[in-house]
Amino acid sequence: MESQSETFNPQDFAWRGLTLTPAAAAHIRELMARQPDMVGVRLGVKQTGCAGFGYVLDTVRQPQPDDLLYEADGARLYVPLQAMPFIDGTEVDYVREGLNQLFKFNNPKARNACGCGESFGV
Repeated sequence: MESQSETFNPQDFAWRGLTLTPAAAAHIRELMARQPDMVGVRLGVKQTGCAGFGYVLDTVRQPQPDDLLYEADGARLYVPLQAMPFIDGTEVDYVREGLNQLFKFNNPKARNACGCGESFGV
């Protein structure tokens, strides 16, 4: 009996995409205004923490060829194609918690999170 091994190719999927709340879009626009060579923000994931994955935000000066682009009110969010299986459908928000202001991620694929909120599992 022959066994066929299937490979996972992110390009084969129809993604729901990511959304930006008005607060997140406003903050990204503010960052872009402060750095004229910045064209947006990239949201990716990396293996880290006790739950498995963590979000990674970087400024973007030159998009990568495999980046998917999500825009809202002039704000640009770039997502590497290989990150989509972990964050597809995520809403990106920007909130104030006490003295802190930070991006928050409402990820429907996250099945668990660590106690400190730094990582998630799918």
